[in-house]
Amino acid sequence: MIHEQVRCAAVTSPRWWAQLVVLIVATSWLAGGSPAAASPDRSALQSGTGSYLDHIDRTGGRQWNMYVHSAAMDRTIQLEVIRPADTSSPRPTLYLLNGAGGGEDAATWQAQSDAVAFFADKNVNVVTPVGGKFSYYTDWQRPDPALGVNKWTTFLTRELPPIVDATLGANGRNAIAGLSTSGSAVLTLAEMAPSLYRGAAAFSGCAHTSAPPGRAYVELVVGAGGGATTNMWGPYTDPDWVANDAYLQAERLRGIALYISNRTGLPGPHDTLDNPRIGGNPIALGAQVAVGGVIEAATDQCTRQLADRLAALGIPATVELGAPGSHSWGYWQDDLHASWQLLSAALGA
Repeated sequence: MIHEQVRCAAVTSPRWWAQLVVLIVATSWLAGGSPAAASPDRSALQSGTGSYLDHIDRTGGRQWNMYVHSAAMDRTIQLEVIRPADTSSPRPTLYLLNGAGGGEDAATWQAQSDAVAFFADKNVNVVTPVGGKFSYYTDWQRPDPALGVNKWTTFLTRELPPIVDATLGANGRNAIAGLSTSGSAVLTLAEMAPSLYRGAAAFSGCAHTSAPPGRAYVELVVGAGGGATTNMWGPYTDPDWVANDAYLQAERLRGIALYISNRTGLPGPHDTLDNPRIGGNPIALGAQVAVGGVIEAATDQCTRQLADRLAALGIPATVELGAPGSHSWGYWQDDLHASWQLLSAALGA
């Protein structure tokens, strides 16, 4: 009963939901640090699209910051990179996307999860772009006064992969994973370039973005950043809404190893004062339970729709639903660990 009440509030109260989106995006459980400076290592590496590797900062050990200039967006994008445990032969690449803030805040995989430690013994390149806040990692139709030029589908599927492969000595086998807003984006990117990815993992996303309530969620998230969805995919009648709806385009996911997960929104094992991200702060815990619970209950509805759609199409997927938990990093760290068996098998890592 409690679960159904939370879900109802998320779906039928868009103004309240908008306020909650702003709160969860603005709330950072940990402070983010600045990367260590290093001498530029400039290269003339080109992707064939006019994009190129600008330079690399080696921040220590196996962690790098790559800077790649996107011709489509006419700006240089930072990429946080974790190198493989063994680089003696070419290795695959996992593109690991951040959420609504695009990694431009403290809510990042490297700051909020054990991603660096988790991949310490694994033979895979992990690449996370820093940028794209409130963009849904898609190609926008036109520049937005608040969010600028966004051509993320072009960057992630055409401009970046050849540069990553050449720079990191990768073997061309790729997978992609993301959470929350990027939990829908990773599926859309895989549909736009199905031959690029062997696996995709979506955590707490909402794939059905062209119809209520998903359409309202997109509007609210983009609006939280000051952007306008009319600059992204046009009015609701524009074909771009359907083209970028991962639920409607699910047939294009056939042949890709899929991991789909969501929790119910009810308090779970990471929704406690003992959670190190909470730090014993009851206010932070209250925000995670209330805000994160409502949002996770909403995405749970979306994810169940997607699971039913994949089943109806006969597309295999590992789907994890029904466990308690909020829309927060402890669960996404668990998802990353749980999805790795499927992703590593797809990558041959």
